[in-house]
Amino acid sequence: MGILAVQNSAVMGIQQGLTNLRRNAAEIASADQLNKAGSETDLAGSVVGLKQAEVQVQANAKVVSAVDDVLGTLLDTQA
Repeated sequence: MGILAVQNSAVMGIQQGLTNLRRNAAEIASADQLNKAGSETDLAGSVVGLKQAEVQVQANAKVVSAVDDVLGTLLDTQA
């Protein structure tokens, strides 16, 4: 796997994590209205999902940063 493929994979991971963050945040925000309407909501699951998405974004951001460092080192070596 090439370095750019790793970077692309990490960026896609960040995008997926942000999508999951938005979904879980929306579930938490709408929980009160759903409870008033008589629907059961799983707030604990949404909060756990929110934290998982946060960790996913942070981990993938570290991969992007590492790729940036590697590319910088390679360019410095070639110069």
